Amino acid sequence: MKKIKYIVLFFAAFCFFACNDEEDVDLAEEVIVEELPELTAGSADFSTYVSIGNSLTAGYTDGALFQAGQINSLPNMLSQKFALAGGGNFTQPLTNDNLGGLAVAGDRIPGFDPRLVFGGSAPVSLESVVGPVTVTTDIALNNPTGPFNNLGVPGAKSFHLLAPGYGNLANLSLGLANPYFVRMTGTTPDISVLESAMAQSPTFFTLWIGNNDVLGYALSGGDGSDPITPVSGAPGVGFDGTYGALIATLTSGGAKGVVANIPNVTSIPHFTTVPHNPLDPTNESFGPLIPTLNGIFGQLNQVYDFLGAPERKIEFSETEASEVVIWDETLTDLSAQITGVLNASPTFPAFVQTFGLPAEAAPLVATLLGNTYGQTREATEDDLFVLSSSSVIGTVNTSSVVALMEQGLSQELAGQFSVEGITLPLADKWVLIPSEQEEIANATASFNSIIASTASQAGLALVDANALMDQLANGGITSEEFTLTASLVTGGAFSLDGVHPTARGYALIANEFMKTIDATYGSNFEASGNFVNVGDYPTNYSPTLQ
Repeated sequence: MKKIKYIVLFFAAFCFFACNDEEDVDLAEEVIVEELPELTAGSADFSTYVSIGNSLTAGYTDGALFQAGQINSLPNMLSQKFALAGGGNFTQPLTNDNLGGLAVAGDRIPGFDPRLVFGGSAPVSLESVVGPVTVTTDIALNNPTGPFNNLGVPGAKSFHLLAPGYGNLANLSLGLANPYFVRMTGTTPDISVLESAMAQSPTFFTLWIGNNDVLGYALSGGDGSDPITPVSGAPGVGFDGTYGALIATLTSGGAKGVVANIPNVTSIPHFTTVPHNPLDPTNESFGPLIPTLNGIFGQLNQVYDFLGAPERKIEFSETEASEVVIWDETLTDLSAQITGVLNASPTFPAFVQTFGLPAEAAPLVATLLGNTYGQTREATEDDLFVLSSSSVIGTVNTSSVVALMEQGLSQELAGQFSVEGITLPLADKWVLIPSEQEEIANATASFNSIIASTASQAGLALVDANALMDQLANGGITSEEFTLTASLVTGGAFSLDGVHPTARGYALIANEFMKTIDATYGSNFEASGNFVNVGDYPTNYSPTLQ
């Protein structure tokens, strides 16, 4: 197959002489025809292509997995190009609709909700725009039939690819199975993701895994509920042992492939969109309360000064955007000291009475203030906030209200001291403090070193997704007439969840994969004009997408 590129140069000029006689001028058109070389696979054999990975492989976008996203998945784009160079069929475990979300035996699975859509100013749930929907992709009732070439399992970490029973519905209630992989295992529920891949005797593979090994920790704000995978350990435990086992097995039959490393997840829009100072003094709910808030915190700030911790003082500006208040586990816990200083203050009982409480409640309030603000500070620009914190900041935490009422506060007063990020410090799960970011950076660097060395030893192509992310976050990448950046909504590269690419973003990554395949195996996708046209792919999907 040959491609022809046309470069047209058009030149027109009108000449007027001193006598004012018009002289007709020929319009000259020069056509230069450049003949492109025929596409060749080089030393790669694309006849049986299998892709292994997580949500980035599955085609996950806008916070969900749905048909349109899967059709525009990275490996499906690659398979279409591979088909031009001897590649075979490529089968994906398509969902049943374009809604997103999963159900089991007719009931929605919590946390597996329909996709996000653009609500005019920010991402919103699909159902907030179109109303209630029925999720039709049911992992107990209507799973597709494999085998599947796309073995991207959203949520999978590196060691999950080796785990038997990871696709067994019976293990779901035990937390040992992934509902997305349940859809793919069919009559072999205990088969692992890697075994599913090898059962097809792949001649070429792509492997992009490891993102969730650090991303899970980041998405949970580093609160410890989703720890980073250990760097070292046996297969199924440590990243080095697991990744080595994956590559050794995938290449055992002579297959060639391309792997990708892990982007610095803290530079994606999920962590860079919400500012550290979102409290607007012109906001009609927040602004009028600033003098009262500063009066309350003025008492606490005096305590901080007395304890030699002025850096923890809290004050809201009446003219500029203010920082939110956060809990920081790295700070020395001053709870007991704060309580003690307040109890020793002769003026504190009178201060407590300004809230409509009796002076006898002073010890209770002192204890509550100590426990609440013993490890808190105002946020700085070095802190990163998860995208979902935007819907929490400034809202009343009902659990806190109940707890304070149980301590004897009125509902009104309990509500005043339960405003997220203002009177109630934001919990660890909403923010990545610098020490947590450092943990993520160190793990990412270690994982990427393992990926690079393992790929090099196996002679595999390597996509530097980390460098690609840096480019998107620092000025953007221009492809054809489009410039993609890491800005949420407007950047074009990242979908509405702030983590996963748009279809256009996946197209950009597909070209990077082909570029490295060309360099490693001698194929010529780029030189033959067979890169993906990023402009053919959307940056968002309509709420009414069918």
